[in-house]
Amino acid sequence: MTIAEEHITEERSELLARLGLDGQNKASMGRVLATGSIAEATERADGTMEATIRIKEDEVCWEPAILVLPHGGDLELTVINDDKNTHACLLPSNGDQKFLWLVNHSRGKATIRLDGPGYYWYSSPGGNDEGRGLTAAIVVQGEVPPEARLDRPTQPRS
Repeated sequence: MTIAEEHITEERSELLARLGLDGQNKASMGRVLATGSIAEATERADGTMEATIRIKEDEVCWEPAILVLPHGGDLELTVINDDKNTHACLLPSNGDQKFLWLVNHSRGKATIRLDGPGYYWYSSPGGNDEGRGLTAAIVVQGEVPPEARLDRPTQPRS
């Protein structure tokens, strides 16, 4: 590992810790997806969030691999395929899924709604894209609304 790689790993670890993705019961996604970058969605004044994800040429992975939303709600997502191959994007959304077909060097937009905190997978379901690495996650932070909570004893939190 070079000094630059150590620096990136240290920054990544600090970012995982700051976002609460570095431990059990803190959305362990950060440790499940051991590679790839992490990015946070930008929140507009009206509460809608926006972000861009892309497939870089010849990398067969999503950039970022983990997209973090500060809370549940609407996300306007721009998806860019910089690769020389055709891919797709299958996104989670409340009660449904959104699908974008991405020919080489193209872009698409999708609006998805993720109300509940947790982590959601997105992928390119064509060919063997998922097996080659075109699988990533959207992490929604925040608390479950009181009306959706289970009637059970308080669970330990760190």
